[in-house]
Amino acid sequence: MRSRNFGPYFVGNAASASGTWFQNLAASILVYRLTHSPFLLGVLNFCQFVPVLLLAPWAGTLADRVDRRKLVFATQLGSAALSGALAGLAWSGEATEWVVIGFAAALGFTLALSQPAQMALVASLVPRRDVAQAIAMNSATFNVARAVGPTAAAGIIAWQGIAVAFAVNAGSYLVLAAALLVVRPAPQVRAARARLRHTVDLLRRNRTLVLYLLVVASVSAGSDPVNTESPALAHAFGHTSSWAGTLIGAFGIGAVVAAFAFAGRIVGTRRRMAFTLGVMAAGMAAFAASPWLPLAFVFLAIAGFGYLVSNTSATARLQLSVAEHERGRIMALWSIAFLGVRPVASLVDGAIADTAGVRVAAAALAVPAFAGAVAAAWSRSERLY
Repeated sequence: MRSRNFGPYFVGNAASASGTWFQNLAASILVYRLTHSPFLLGVLNFCQFVPVLLLAPWAGTLADRVDRRKLVFATQLGSAALSGALAGLAWSGEATEWVVIGFAAALGFTLALSQPAQMALVASLVPRRDVAQAIAMNSATFNVARAVGPTAAAGIIAWQGIAVAFAVNAGSYLVLAAALLVVRPAPQVRAARARLRHTVDLLRRNRTLVLYLLVVASVSAGSDPVNTESPALAHAFGHTSSWAGTLIGAFGIGAVVAAFAFAGRIVGTRRRMAFTLGVMAAGMAAFAASPWLPLAFVFLAIAGFGYLVSNTSATARLQLSVAEHERGRIMALWSIAFLGVRPVASLVDGAIADTAGVRVAAAALAVPAFAGAVAAAWSRSERLY
């Protein structure tokens, strides 16, 4: 945290990640208020994350061939412009549900371009001996944002309105852009030739990477209901959509506790991986069945704990298992596993919620995490991360 390079980046990334929760929650609440459709909440998240699924392999190649810091800087400026424009439309009353969904898709495009480079950049900000801890702290950034951002966003939305929440997100991108002007990453070893087939070759050379990616995908799918359907879940517990932020925040609190408890401790057995995935799945299933909101908060925090330990461990091992000039491509695959799964999970989540109820959807999406736990338990690898 006191590092000349990592410290400013951590602060800037925390601000940007918190702003993203302002954006996501405001967009979800606005769409739900306009339509009262859980399915359209799924469509909103589908449009936000489907660019990652489609573009990540090429974005990873780009991240290995160009200056990663400059690439991330440019995408932050583009995202700030998009969020600022959406704030203006919301202020004037022109932000219909399809306008919001369209802007979500545009922001998803900038996310798809920046995510592999941004994740790979973290390792170049610290000495190699500190990479694992830097990755864990970077994960803590997103989960501090998950704990603080939605709750703060809910307060801002209730106090000042949805347009202000969009404007806060626009400003948060500029904070990270300013941090990128300050940091000085280690010289980047660029790939002379990086093509899509080279990304596939990474997995052929090291099949264990596939298992790490499956773990990341399973935690992403399992956590989707609390992200996608939070306004509808708040209604299911008898509260207004403004309580959506507190549900996401409860999940984030458990993740933050895990991040600081396990920062840098990435080596463990396959049984531990199976256990932490099982904890997440059980927490989400228990949350779905909770009869009252305070108990639901407890189960969400437990799920967040299991989510963070599993995801951070797999992510760190992915970065440490490849050469520096391959890191952008492996993090592109991580983007597909973590963010690219979200469009499919969101549509499934929304469809189940629309037909069988939002609680059933939350329980159903715990199944991928249970499946990941079984895969980890039956893996022939004795050390998973």
